[in-house]
Amino acid sequence: MTALALDNLAVKYNHRPVIERISWKAEKGKIYSIIGPNGCGKSTLLKAIAGQLKPVRGTILLDDRPLASYSRRGLARYLSMLQQSQEKQPDLTVRTLVGYGRFPHKPAWAGLRREDEEIIDWALAQTGALSLADRKLSALSGGERQRAWIALALAQQPRLLLLDEPTTYLDVSHQWEIMELVSELNQKHGITILMVLHDMNHAAAFSDEILVLSQGEVYVSGKPADTLTEQTLGEVFGVKGQITQDPETARLSCLVTGLLDQEGNIENRRYRRGLG
Repeated sequence: MTALALDNLAVKYNHRPVIERISWKAEKGKIYSIIGPNGCGKSTLLKAIAGQLKPVRGTILLDDRPLASYSRRGLARYLSMLQQSQEKQPDLTVRTLVGYGRFPHKPAWAGLRREDEEIIDWALAQTGALSLADRKLSALSGGERQRAWIALALAQQPRLLLLDEPTTYLDVSHQWEIMELVSELNQKHGITILMVLHDMNHAAAFSDEILVLSQGEVYVSGKPADTLTEQTLGEVFGVKGQITQDPETARLSCLVTGLLDQEGNIENRRYRRGLG
């Protein structure tokens, strides 16, 4: 079953072509990661899928229905998107924030019903944020805030969850914690997840499939072992790297060992601290 289908998609951002031509499908109940160099269109693609940017060409199908056929409320019931960063934290408690996720499921004039309160509690519990419910967002650590925002997205009860760099500004421990949480939500509730990631090791470890973008087009897509290769590292990211597999978990990992020049050779650069 197809959760998302893109056909000959082209998208502009600030009047500049970013997505040139993308055709791709995502099956229901899987985790997909989008990786690629800066400016290749990762976040732009996510915004187009979320209905925040209108394509200049092509179609987006959600559950075999054109994106344009969804009302704003209907779209919010099907998908939820967590933006790249929340620079300004609203002066709200975590419970109040998560309660906003219920707006697509109730009349605009109505307050929260008992059913809504139960789903808020469920979303908080699923993200390990129940103990944070009465605390202000401004008083939380980065990892705790990210859990609160994911709980908000989860309270919408989406079938498709879009995450734009969910581990931004987090330390290594909290990054892994959030990625484990994303994996758990997928496994326990069957939510299809599409996320933009910078860390190739996170993409390799937690994705069923990876979509690699380059210059606004699909360079390659498929299972991590088929997409995260030394050739991909060289041609898309311009780096030399080694791909290894953990014998216990079978997860892939990537170690970048150097930059490549235009001829594909390792550049011999030496930087000295304090010098121009």
